[in-house]
Amino acid sequence: MTEPTTSADTTSPEATDTPEDTAITSDTNAAKTEGKPEKKEDNFFVFLIKLVVIVLVFRSFIFSPFNIPSESMLPNLQNGDYLLAAKWPYGYSKYSLPGEVPLIPGRIFAGEPERGDIVIFKHPVDGTDYIKRAIALPGDTVAMVDGQVILNGTPIPKERIENFEIEVTPNTKCHGQAEQVTKPDGTIVCSYAQFRETLPSGESYNVLDFGPMPMDDYPEFTVPEGSMFVMGDNRDNSQDSRFPAMPGGGVGIVPQDLLVARASVIMWSTDGSSEWIKPWTWFSAARGDRIGTGL
Repeated sequence: MTEPTTSADTTSPEATDTPEDTAITSDTNAAKTEGKPEKKEDNFFVFLIKLVVIVLVFRSFIFSPFNIPSESMLPNLQNGDYLLAAKWPYGYSKYSLPGEVPLIPGRIFAGEPERGDIVIFKHPVDGTDYIKRAIALPGDTVAMVDGQVILNGTPIPKERIENFEIEVTPNTKCHGQAEQVTKPDGTIVCSYAQFRETLPSGESYNVLDFGPMPMDDYPEFTVPEGSMFVMGDNRDNSQDSRFPAMPGGGVGIVPQDLLVARASVIMWSTDGSSEWIKPWTWFSAARGDRIGTGL
């Protein structure tokens, strides 16, 4: 709420007033002005402007929401997840601002992602938001042999663990390479072969592998300065840096200037079964066990 306005230099029409008299008159008039309430419409308008400014600053420079529309990052991100992503780790550019308003030249306060970060960036060709995992950084060599990532000449350890299972819902369908399983309680799930990868830094995460696929082999490549090599955790169902950049498809080698944010936490998740006209389904469709999960 704005402070009530006061009239400056208010004096009596009498030219003989002393400075003290003038001060008393000014204080009296100011008190009268302060006692006059502002219009509610003005107060609400100012509040609305402040709220918009706060939201814009928060979304542009601190955290911004993103949703996951595909299964390329299974098992760690699911279709229907809603994320909060940190905007400051990689610096700011026009991509940080609503509508990509070109108010920021280049990328300021630039920071490089760490290997293993889940990064959000603009597609190099069509400019849409993509989310993948940073695997290799400038100067790194990266290759794939029989589905195993080779980083700087050393295979990234890939350990077979229990299958990943996800319930079939409106947001989740079984891939052709998945096994569809009916559980004892009648629940139908998609079952995928799952592995644990561990980077040289000790960062580890789970990935899915459908078995022998054409992109399981990738020739050794050195990541150029200012770029990054990214991959989806659902290795055989991800258009990532192994594929040439094209609209709606692969992203190729991604310039770091296209970075937008680092995925931080899942703030909401839904299986897609909710209906707006049935408010109770907003809660029954929620994947409660995923809400609040850090990334």
